[in-house]
Amino acid sequence: MTTQKCILDLTDSEIKERVTGMGEPAHRAQQLQRWIYQGYARSFTEMTDLPAAFRRKLSEDFSLHCLTPVKELTAKDGTVKTLFRLADESTIESALMPYSQNSKGERYTVCLSTQVGCPVGCSFCTTGQQEFERNLSAREIIDQVLYFAYRLKEQGHAITNIVFMGMGEPLLNYESLMQSLHTLTSPQRFALGVRHITISTAGVIPQIKLLSEEKLQVGLAISLHAANNTLRSKLVPINRKYPLEKLIPACREYYEKTGRRVSFEYTLLRKINDSPEQARELAVLLGGLNCHVNLIPANPGNDARFQASARNNVLMFQQELRRFHITCTVRQRMGLDIAAGCGQLRSRFVQSRAGFRDG
Repeated sequence: MTTQKCILDLTDSEIKERVTGMGEPAHRAQQLQRWIYQGYARSFTEMTDLPAAFRRKLSEDFSLHCLTPVKELTAKDGTVKTLFRLADESTIESALMPYSQNSKGERYTVCLSTQVGCPVGCSFCTTGQQEFERNLSAREIIDQVLYFAYRLKEQGHAITNIVFMGMGEPLLNYESLMQSLHTLTSPQRFALGVRHITISTAGVIPQIKLLSEEKLQVGLAISLHAANNTLRSKLVPINRKYPLEKLIPACREYYEKTGRRVSFEYTLLRKINDSPEQARELAVLLGGLNCHVNLIPANPGNDARFQASARNNVLMFQQELRRFHITCTVRQRMGLDIAAGCGQLRSRFVQSRAGFRDG
């Protein structure tokens, strides 16, 4: 078992300290960081403007990456879903979603996981039905980004947006989330504009309040999915602890403190939450709040209870919200032909591995 420390764990000052401790001038730390976070090097040997002896020493003392891709699927629309193995043999998945050109140009969004499994247990979500194992470290979050950044660089493209909407509840892994945000937005590191990052949460109110005090200008997306406590508690069990009458005021407070409009994710499930009456209920709930609603036709999953709303119902729901002056968009479904919904690739991998052992 390796005792190497992953270099992604080190802060700016720690990297500088380690570099100078190896007898190298301080500016080597800046070169090293450029190779890691902007050159997306996959090995220390690629860092050709560093002395060969220094590169050998780095290889002896550190690992450069901590994730191993074990399965990858590419959809017809270009969505890439990757299953990664971690050092402790746990697995997570991440996705790269390309969006066609629009008035703002090409967008390449990476969807990140923050936990192995998920403790929230949303009933319609494949990840929610998986056992929660642990939080991810900041390095495990960051390495997901670097993996896809390297892939895109080979194709002449770059990551434009990051969303914390993969496996897990980001706000229940707050320390690692904040550490990864620092690295991803630092001009000396990944240097992505903070307004190009969105954090999704099922509604962990204490951490929403903490995030509002950070004044990071990140986007906040609330996984809502229902406009009354009875239904939402069935779909999103954390609602029993943080009900709507407390969640919506916390969202208003977030907007007041940050000036950032809050987004609400609403997965449309056939004959469960997609009626005109439920659209009006949602409009009343969000009335007066500066927000945007993303309507998401559900990706097909393993549970027959939860099916995507018919196209006509989706458009009707959108029209009803607009009638009440609620800004809303029907989100493009990505990766349908590879079952790219959250947790689906990992679920199949875990099941196949268990079947192999049992056989």
